[in-house]
Amino acid sequence: MSTWQAVAVGIIPSIGVGLIFWFAMRSVLRADRNERAALAREEAEQDAREAAEAARHDAPAASGENPAV
Repeated sequence: MSTWQAVAVGIIPSIGVGLIFWFAMRSVLRADRNERAALAREEAEQDAREAAEAARHDAPAASGENPAV
């Protein structure tokens, strides 16, 4: 085997493992970013629902009506 073939046989597996690792880490980071975005959207929706419900409960008291009646 010539020198360049020996070098290629030694380097190609390392490059392949490096590429597999890079793709795996890229997919993990993308999944994490998407999960954080989804959680942020869900928290924002929950905050909006809670604010709307609080406003709905505070509205009769602000107008002077008795909500217990």
